[in-house]
Amino acid sequence: MSESISARMRDINVEWLTRAAEFNHLFNTRWLGERFFHLPGDMLAIQELVWRIRPTSIVQTGIAAGGGVVFSASMLELTTNGRDGPRLDGESVGHAGQVIAVEPRLRPDVRERLQSHHLAHRMQLLEGESCADATLAAIRARIADDGPVLVILDLTHTHDHVLRELACYAELVTPGSYIVVMDTVMEYLPEEMFHGKPYGRGNNPATAVRAFLADDDRFEVDSEIEDRVIMTLSPGGFLKRVR
Repeated sequence: MSESISARMRDINVEWLTRAAEFNHLFNTRWLGERFFHLPGDMLAIQELVWRIRPTSIVQTGIAAGGGVVFSASMLELTTNGRDGPRLDGESVGHAGQVIAVEPRLRPDVRERLQSHHLAHRMQLLEGESCADATLAAIRARIADDGPVLVILDLTHTHDHVLRELACYAELVTPGSYIVVMDTVMEYLPEEMFHGKPYGRGNNPATAVRAFLADDDRFEVDSEIEDRVIMTLSPGGFLKRVR
């Protein structure tokens, strides 16, 4: 897809999102019954990456209502086809293919739902600040050492926070795998949509991605995924580790 067509399709995506926001459309999405604040295009993109990469670990910042963790766990359940393997979860041993999800303040009701979910064997929930030394150490201890690692960043959407997460989590991504930075579309939406928010145009995940890529040549934007799904909250946010 040429740059001009890609830009035009992005404009259509932004126009649609702007109109959909009037009806709180994103807050109506569910995955296996759990609220999930993503677009169908992002869900298609992530499932394709999981199928292509076959990660043994998906590291995810941001749990919120829990739908994103359930989605990632269900993709792993499909792609691993029930294969057993090593997983650190305290003293227990689980299945190959796990989501390690981080949330600073995990709601008790969300924790209870996820821990009783039929895909709970695919989920490890960590409560703590995403870039705290203790959190990062706990993540490293839980990552399987024999397979690819995919990272999804979907927590706080300010420039400074996302840039710090990129710096902290980039080293976890294995060559050929990805960091997916959610909500980069904020850079293209009308400023009035962010009234009273700590983020907005000029201060969001997209600006953090630009700053990160300027200093880290291990990653490149994979525009082909965005071009194919079109409807995405993450334009320019699919970062492939090429070195």
